Amino acid sequence: MKQPSDYHIEGIFPHPVYFANRGLDLDSTEEAEIKDIIEEGMYDPREGEYGGGNWTSHNSYIFNTKLKKLKEFCEKHIDTYVKEILNPREETNYYITQSWFNITKPGEWHPHHAHANSILSGVFYISTEEDDKITWLDPNSKEKELQSETMEFNMWNTPEWSFTVKNNLLLLFPSWMVHYVPVNESARNEPRKTIAFNIFAKGRFGTTMKRNELILS
Repeated sequence: MKQPSDYHIEGIFPHPVYFANRGLDLDSTEEAEIKDIIEEGMYDPREGEYGGGNWTSHNSYIFNTKLKKLKEFCEKHIDTYVKEILNPREETNYYITQSWFNITKPGEWHPHHAHANSILSGVFYISTEEDDKITWLDPNSKEKELQSETMEFNMWNTPEWSFTVKNNLLLLFPSWMVHYVPVNESARNEPRKTIAFNIFAKGRFGTTMKRNELILS
């Protein structure tokens, strides 16, 4: 018989990563629009600095004119994220600002980064390979006084944590969370394809009485 434990562990101040599966592949119209985006031009934003990174579209406002149904899917889950996680008292409107297309070819990667000038960020996975991942860095790692060798990493002691990603998966997360994409090690010469985007907000934040009111419109 299992004996009752005399201790337990709880997490505090968690950092949310939101997962939603679209459950549908791109339709013919969406595939054609992705082809158009690629033909409009891709570039390596880290050329000469990192080298061998990934490729991103010159068009950085894709959702303004393309992929309408995919944008609506993302907006639906942004609303759910805001209601379930942020749970604002005042009426607010969280909206997509920039959106762009990424290609990571075999042997390429996306280095450590966060998303400036945004509140939330998202990524939708169009094409992935087995064991594709996104990896997050512990924002408190520099503040930890003692760092000993670890027998086995878990969510409490690891300096970084990875999630496996699949086709048609949407992730939403706070923009300040530092993350990176490991090297695409596909043996099939297939690139990883994603749509990434940033989110800001309009509305009333804070209160007059607390002297922290901010109205964005």
